[in-house]
Amino acid sequence: MNRKNHWYKEYLSVYGKPYTEIPEEVITSVRERIFQMQSSEPLATISVIAYNEEHHLMSCLWSLSMMQCRYPIEIIGVNNLSTDRTAIIFEKVGIPFFNEHRPGCGHARQCGLSHARGCYHINIDADTMYPPLYVQTLIEELMKPGIVGVCSSWSYIPDKEHSGFGLKLYESARDIYLWLQHFKRPELSVRGLVFAYDTQLAQQTGIRTDIIRGEDGSLALELKKHGRIAFIHTSKARAITGYGTVGNDGSLLNSFKIRAIKALKNLGGLFYKKETYKDSDDNLIKNK
Repeated sequence: MNRKNHWYKEYLSVYGKPYTEIPEEVITSVRERIFQMQSSEPLATISVIAYNEEHHLMSCLWSLSMMQCRYPIEIIGVNNLSTDRTAIIFEKVGIPFFNEHRPGCGHARQCGLSHARGCYHINIDADTMYPPLYVQTLIEELMKPGIVGVCSSWSYIPDKEHSGFGLKLYESARDIYLWLQHFKRPELSVRGLVFAYDTQLAQQTGIRTDIIRGEDGSLALELKKHGRIAFIHTSKARAITGYGTVGNDGSLLNSFKIRAIKALKNLGGLFYKKETYKDSDDNLIKNK
């Protein structure tokens, strides 16, 4: 399938653009659709966290406004110390949001979780776009007996710097490794941008705020004590996002080499469970 003709093509028209360049008709349409979705008795809470995401938030919310879901939901936002017009976008589309004044993804996710009213909590990253059946697919997986969390797959936005074939190869290799890893070590395979879980269990556990990265994996480690973390690989739940840390490695080939070497070194870990992990010093948030 040619991804350029995929479901997210329309949202790319505002992806990367400042608030002042977003057409008013888009803002109005998103606002009206989201208003119709909001339930006072949600089965699931969709929690959008954002830190200086003025250039990406509208494309994310636009994609959420087009969702098809048979279950009652609520959409809330978390503005994590943004200095741009992130808060204005939340306001303009009518999404209730909370200002989290402590920096860090852990604090932002915990803020959303603390205000969630749904039985299920669905993490949403503001720089990511989601297909129409994403939420419904995750909810139905979470409703299965013994499932306490679910994670799906994601792709990267095609651009002129990355070949379509190269992206597909990279994503396929990554997905296979994460799938193999999830049988024994699901906490290492979850990613926050495509993670959902039982709200009550997560609220009891809490989300770690003392680490720079890995708060979602730490939550999964605790959740798996109560049930199974499921992984789904379907286009209905496949999000699309920017390159993030992959882009920091230079070329896609170089990023693949770095991750392949790391995966080979940790290959033995695929075959046994682990219940505790030691935090590396460079991942701890030092309190000043």
